[in-house]
Amino acid sequence: MPKIKTLKAAAKRFKKVASGKFKRSHSHATHNKLSKNGKRTRGLRGTAMASKADTPRLKRMMPN
Repeated sequence: MPKIKTLKAAAKRFKKVASGKFKRSHSHATHNKLSKNGKRTRGLRGTAMASKADTPRLKRMMPN
């Protein structure tokens, strides 16, 4: 049996939390900030949880 390898692209974007969910960062937060107002930019700070529908796919991408 071959090893089950972690998909590195997913490992760079998501972190697994103790409850089994996956933490992610917000999209659209890094560039072209002049066209976004301050309220929108502040809302994109911090982290969020990945969708419940995406969790099984993320578990297959990151088995270890």
